[in-house]
Amino acid sequence: MLLAAGAAAAEPPDFSKPEPGEAEPGGAATSHAPRNTSAFSQFSANMHFSRQINFKVGDGIFRKLWVSAPASTKSSDGLGPLYNSRSCQSCHLKDGRGRPPAPGEAAVSMFLRLSVPARNDEERALLASLRAAVIPEPTYGTQLQNFSVQGVLAEGRMEIAYEELPVTLADGGIVRLRKPRYRAAELNYGPMAPGAMLSPRVAPPMIGMGLLEAIPDADILARADPEDRNGDGISGRPNRVWSEIDGKVMLGRFGWKAGEASVAAQSAHAFAGDMGLSSALAPDAWGDCSAAQADCRRAPDGRDAKEGVEVTRQMLDLVVFYARNLAVPARPNAAAPEVLAGKRIFHAAGCAACHNPSFTTRADSAELEQSAQKIWPYTDLLLHDMGEGLADNRPESAADGREWRTAPLWGLGLTEIVSGHTQLLHDGRARNPLEAILWHGGEAEAAKQRVIAMPKKEREALLAFLRSL
Repeated sequence: MLLAAGAAAAEPPDFSKPEPGEAEPGGAATSHAPRNTSAFSQFSANMHFSRQINFKVGDGIFRKLWVSAPASTKSSDGLGPLYNSRSCQSCHLKDGRGRPPAPGEAAVSMFLRLSVPARNDEERALLASLRAAVIPEPTYGTQLQNFSVQGVLAEGRMEIAYEELPVTLADGGIVRLRKPRYRAAELNYGPMAPGAMLSPRVAPPMIGMGLLEAIPDADILARADPEDRNGDGISGRPNRVWSEIDGKVMLGRFGWKAGEASVAAQSAHAFAGDMGLSSALAPDAWGDCSAAQADCRRAPDGRDAKEGVEVTRQMLDLVVFYARNLAVPARPNAAAPEVLAGKRIFHAAGCAACHNPSFTTRADSAELEQSAQKIWPYTDLLLHDMGEGLADNRPESAADGREWRTAPLWGLGLTEIVSGHTQLLHDGRARNPLEAILWHGGEAEAAKQRVIAMPKKEREALLAFLRSL
């Protein structure tokens, strides 16, 4: 396994059998429920019965459809005025992965992030201090909302056009990648500002978030090697983001560019941006409406009379508890000979240099279920330059326009069963794991070229290993 500079070299695994605990990637929290459409919706297996009610109530809030204000359902009103989805579950399909819209379909589990370059010294100082992750597009805010409540115009819609890019494998096989181009169309509030940056995002799977949050900072940072001092071509580095909860800059862990420090921040900002719902961490009742959208800011809201927000502290806490405890499914075929052969190839190709197999969580994690667990997420949670092919050219906090967080691989093989598709990467352009590999560039270019050069049998074993996760 390739490690960052300064880290001790690890003995290679014994590829003749699974490593201890490998078949239970979430440690004692691993779910052994049937591998069906609800496989990502199970609570941590080590959760005490007395805590399961909190998970179930959080699940109800995660699934419920919000409505516009005013409404008779006071605990469910306040949607919008601009939004991308009416429920958390609509984006995270069965707690799994979103997808690009089909032709003619309105996007629900995918949207466009928006921002502009800093325009003055004040904005440059905000970005430099990390007090702001981006500078919002002055009219359309930080993401394009394609739905709205009655009396307010939606912002527009996302258009996607694909270009075919053939890749020839060493054995003569041809894989036809699809290269997307994105456009914000039918803009109802005028043109965007010069230099506006657009970045597509699909909703990622929800499993294991509490376990990723519980990995010690020091263990993540130990793998960082921004100057590539060990000369392995891998120079992962952490994202640093402002935390409203802690009032300071923290290590980023969540989101496609590791732009959120905690499950709570990720949840609150999703409520605000995706559904226009306010909470203590994102208190604007109008969500992502800008000052240029007067009707939007004047629209009725559903703020609680006592707390002054639409998602009360109790509701947010329950959703955070739910998100932290969505269990990672077990791997029933981790010992299969082809899977073990594929694991050996995964390591030999250099994939494990970024997709680090395992960590051990803190003993004092936010929830009991995630404490002191050996986990197998196959990520380092660091940013890596993925090359020009995947670049969105849109910085976010300390991440630049070519960098992405290493995506966790656990649950990869259940994507089709849970979410009804196999589309991968930040914008769903890859239709299967092989296409996702072939989009890798930058720091992952050498590993990709090894996959291209593999005999078909070895490549099939590698893909069998990935489907086993």
